[in-house]
Amino acid sequence: MPDEIKTCQNCKKDFTIEPDDFAFYEKMKVPAPTFCPDCRFQRRMARRNERVLTARQCDGTKDRIISCYDESVPFPVYKREFWYSDKWDPLQYARDYDFSKPFFEQFKELSNVAPRLQLWLVNSVNSDYSNYVGDSKDCYLCFTAFGNNEQCSYCAYLNTSTNCLDCYLITKCELCYECLNCDTCYNVKYSIDAVNCRDSWFLYDCTNCTDCFGCVGLRNKQYHIFNEQYSKEEYTEKIKEFNLDSRQNIPDLIEKVKAMALKFPRRFMHGRKNENVSGDYVNNSNNARDAYFVNNNEDCRWVYFTLKSKSFYDVTVSTLGNELIYESHAIPKSNYFLKFCDICSNGCRNMEYCSNCDSSSYCFGCIGVRGKEYCILNKQYTKEEYEELIPKIIKHMDEMPYVDKNKCTYKYGEFFPADISPFAYNESMAQECFPLTKETAIEQGYAWKNLKPKNYKATISSYKIPDAIKDVADDITSEILQCSHEGNCAHNCTHAFRVIPTELEFYRRLNLPLPKLCPNCRHHRRLAQRNPLKLWDRTCAKCGKEIKTSYAPGRPEIVCCEACYQQEVS
Repeated sequence: MPDEIKTCQNCKKDFTIEPDDFAFYEKMKVPAPTFCPDCRFQRRMARRNERVLTARQCDGTKDRIISCYDESVPFPVYKREFWYSDKWDPLQYARDYDFSKPFFEQFKELSNVAPRLQLWLVNSVNSDYSNYVGDSKDCYLCFTAFGNNEQCSYCAYLNTSTNCLDCYLITKCELCYECLNCDTCYNVKYSIDAVNCRDSWFLYDCTNCTDCFGCVGLRNKQYHIFNEQYSKEEYTEKIKEFNLDSRQNIPDLIEKVKAMALKFPRRFMHGRKNENVSGDYVNNSNNARDAYFVNNNEDCRWVYFTLKSKSFYDVTVSTLGNELIYESHAIPKSNYFLKFCDICSNGCRNMEYCSNCDSSSYCFGCIGVRGKEYCILNKQYTKEEYEELIPKIIKHMDEMPYVDKNKCTYKYGEFFPADISPFAYNESMAQECFPLTKETAIEQGYAWKNLKPKNYKATISSYKIPDAIKDVADDITSEILQCSHEGNCAHNCTHAFRVIPTELEFYRRLNLPLPKLCPNCRHHRRLAQRNPLKLWDRTCAKCGKEIKTSYAPGRPEIVCCEACYQQEVS
């Protein structure tokens, strides 16, 4: 089958469906999409709220809880213990399928009454202020973390890391601070794209380096400062001159390394040990195209933060042993043959258009069912009744499609419309990946919420936060520090923040100054250092070979193909 060019019914841009794509759609028994990849990704992200948490009441126990759903949502929200208890039954919200209404209208009615879990936390201990976290312990304000993380704070997209603070996209790291895209590092600070490094500061694209400072593009080096060799004694004395315990010295060092990095070639994509891969931040993968934040994947396309999975398209956040998944969001481990699902986990199989389901099979349009089979809109059927009804529902979805505010039609084969998301656009991760103004978001049919004001009254102004950690008293943990942005940014600034005891201990142990920005503003500062989730056509700066890269044309970096990059790095 040849390529087919389609026009996205949402943004009106053309996109191409290739023969391999059609083969996957045939395997999944779904029609080709009518939205382009970016609009599909944006729509999935509109159902994901990682960071906007609120204190509210559990509707089951009346206890105070932390949740990603605020008190204005129409459906009940339950704390974890109540959600997994026998004190409520998801099937009590069952309804007959109504062939006089579009399917998504019926699903919206169900979603307005069916309970939700307060946060997505699985097998995690003392991590109540984190979200989308599994198998972790003693983590605070961490978001999207899997694989036995422990004692981490203010981190996002982390895997199997310990005692790290203010990091983004790290794997198997320990005692790391302000790091981005680092793997197997120990005691590394203010670094980007470091692999198997330790006891170092301000690294960029370094591998197997120890006791290095302000270095770019080094391999297997020790005692280097700004890429110059020193003896151990010289290195130790020189490092003292930088006064790294002083906050005012840090920005200049960051800018110096950033300027230095522009003189060095960089790989067209961030990744290692790949075959037939396109995208960015991809490792140990085969046949993964248009993939971002991916590790150990096979046969996938248009995916975002997926780990150890294979044979899936258009999946946003999937971890550990999933197979044959299409157009779905938040699919944790060991799920098989899921289509158009949202937050389904623990061995779900053969599910379609389901949300917040657990350990279930052969369900369609369900919310919150656990350990069930053959359910439609939370109503139990026999196997024979289910198999007879599903083809009729699919036909009905094609004959009576849902139409959103922008006149986009949703037949069978499209993910949930954005206007039935449980979150407003500015609560969701769509705002982080596809930022919109309030006016534009509403014009495009998204909900927008005036987020609750942060009424914290700072007890210490930002300009009075001590410059060096040695000048910080123990009682700082009882103070409220003013964020230096004071809300004058687009980062959902909290205006003020606290320093928790374990955090203070971390700063003292590593001799680091206190931050002057709140966690949200620090997060967005790290995001600004990450490449965009988009590919452009460029040519290798050395050999002229055509490449697809996340470095946009016109950017000043020296971008090389893999072969030329390997020749250039030391």
